[in-house]
Amino acid sequence: MRYRMRRLSSQIFVAQLVILTITVVIGFLLFARAERGHLDTQFETRAASIAQAAAGVPQVRSCMAKPAPGCAAAVQAIAAGIAHQAKASYVVIIDMDRVRHSHPDPALIGEKVSEQIVTVDGKVHTGVDNGSTGRSANGRVPLYGPDGRMVGEVSAGIRESSVSSALWHELPSYAVWFVIALLVGACASWQLARRLKRRTFGLELDEIAQLLQEREATLHGIREGVIAFDAEGRVTVVNDEAQRLLHLSTGAIGSRLEERMPEGRLREVLSGGSTRPDDIVFTDDHCLVINRMPVSIGGTSHGAVVTLRDRTEVTGLLQELDGERGLTDSLRAQQHEFANRMHAVAGMLELGLPQEALQFVLEVQGTSAELDNTLRSHIGAHQIVGLLLGKAAEASEHGIEFVLDPDTCLGDSPEKVQALTTILGNLIDNAFEALATVPAPRRVVVRIVEEPGLVTVTVTDNGPGLPPGAGEDIFRDGYSTKANLSSRRRGLGLALIQRMVTRVGGTIEVSEGPGARFRVRLPRQDPAREAVPR
Repeated sequence: MRYRMRRLSSQIFVAQLVILTITVVIGFLLFARAERGHLDTQFETRAASIAQAAAGVPQVRSCMAKPAPGCAAAVQAIAAGIAHQAKASYVVIIDMDRVRHSHPDPALIGEKVSEQIVTVDGKVHTGVDNGSTGRSANGRVPLYGPDGRMVGEVSAGIRESSVSSALWHELPSYAVWFVIALLVGACASWQLARRLKRRTFGLELDEIAQLLQEREATLHGIREGVIAFDAEGRVTVVNDEAQRLLHLSTGAIGSRLEERMPEGRLREVLSGGSTRPDDIVFTDDHCLVINRMPVSIGGTSHGAVVTLRDRTEVTGLLQELDGERGLTDSLRAQQHEFANRMHAVAGMLELGLPQEALQFVLEVQGTSAELDNTLRSHIGAHQIVGLLLGKAAEASEHGIEFVLDPDTCLGDSPEKVQALTTILGNLIDNAFEALATVPAPRRVVVRIVEEPGLVTVTVTDNGPGLPPGAGEDIFRDGYSTKANLSSRRRGLGLALIQRMVTRVGGTIEVSEGPGARFRVRLPRQDPAREAVPR
């Protein structure tokens, strides 16, 4: 397979190989420099030993203390012999006047050296000497006569070429180990590059960057909220729409839901407590449709992804549609009841019973007028009267007795009449649905009482009621005691009612056991406070 340099594994391998090579070369050079210094020290010590050997020869000591005929030739011969045997470049003996008595170059014997005698302190001195014989490792020792008096100095040197030759002789063996280390590092780098390639699913750097850009554009461009959780439940991704719907800050990434959200149904659904698809949850500001999908790769759980859809506007339209549907059902019930009565009148007339037909019409008129008068005598708001007339006709069609409590009293302009109409209509519809499978007699009682500072609405039915312990769950999104025989999502009506009641500052409570009773209390301003002089 032909590898191109643009591939991630090749780039990583080449980069690491270059770094390793540079590191090994620099390390080798530093090691060579250190080894050269070590060899210099060794050869300087060796030169000092050669000088000490020459300074310890008795003939040299006596000749330098008391020169005699033949001493000059003897000192030169001894120094040359020691230098030859020790493979030194020179052994130079000087007296206290710095005059040479031995030297590889005989022409320099008898001449003074330019340096001072440094061994007057009685110590051995080593270093690098740039003398007349060239650069060399040098060792100098004091020369003492037979009586112990210092009579001169012995200097021995080993050529720099010898030191370099020793260094080049040792470096190849060390270089082999450095090359082996480089090869091991290169193999490790190659394995690491392959592993990184597998961990990135075979994607190249450009592809990873493009995927990241596309992900950011997608997450922050869609109209749905998206939240991702890791296997431990921490938030890893949250887009702008999710932050808006859930009122989350950008600091939510890396935290848990328990740290960012109060306990409730919303947190339960987001954390996976409810696995139902298209689960509907109401917040203070929105109606959300939530779906949670676990993420598993290779049989290993990697967390979950949650999508949020804002259905607030759709829910509002559905509420309006339900109102229109209720009005349509009421009109249809009235039309159906009117048609039945007209059929009865027509039948009587065809049978030649005009008096019985007239009596039937008068009875029907009296019944309708009685209900209308009853409602108008207790309720002054025309919107509420119209709602209850329609609900009464719908109840009559379904065989339900619709009763207005005698204690009902409501003025002609109650506060929050729109909210009151919606709440009352939903409670009555909920009562009708609860009685759908109940045998006769079926009864719904409505009571509306307006008091100073408070409007109380009570709707009671003789249906099966609520099971024990369901009083707290009845207002939870999706909770329902009725079987869902249709495709309509149940368990939202009472949740909407509670949301509306809470929004206007009221309270709602329900009784448990047979015969459900819902009581809603809506606050109203004190009339005395409303009469503010201008």
